[in-house]
Amino acid sequence: MKEYLGLFASFFKIGLFTIGGGMAMLPLIQHTVVDRKKWMTEGEMTDCIAVSQALPGVIAINAATYIGKKRKGLGGAFSASLGVVMPSFIIIILAVILLGALGPNRYVEGAFTAVKASSAGLILYAGIRLSRRVILRKLDGFLALGSLIAVTFLNLTAFWPILAAGVIGFIAGRIKK
Repeated sequence: MKEYLGLFASFFKIGLFTIGGGMAMLPLIQHTVVDRKKWMTEGEMTDCIAVSQALPGVIAINAATYIGKKRKGLGGAFSASLGVVMPSFIIIILAVILLGALGPNRYVEGAFTAVKASSAGLILYAGIRLSRRVILRKLDGFLALGSLIAVTFLNLTAFWPILAAGVIGFIAGRIKK
């Protein structure tokens, strides 16, 4: 029971103190899980992020579920997932009540603009930190850059670069053999 509460509390704190969505939570999840709690190695966390990104849904919830399952099975997955979701749920309920009472307000709009900017910075930081461990060869860099261009400038969904990278990786592996 103590392990389940520990998972819940750790992910509740992550959910409570991270603004900006799932991608913005990754640096804090990584710091908590790898550096502080030592629940995973850097390599295991990289795998967790890759699996969480590939699955449908919010990456932070997927990562919490993955980590909880790895630590304590289904109960751990449930505890970690509930922990990461509850702060947002509570904050949204309170925000709806508060913003409904305030009505349109330029200070609130300014605060949301600042939150969006800081979230973009956190996401960029997570991307840079992850890329240092994942991009090891020229082909990896080529695929990452191609994916960035495809999603950012060509407005493709992430499915197509992932599919293309899988095919290219499979062919490169066959050629290397």
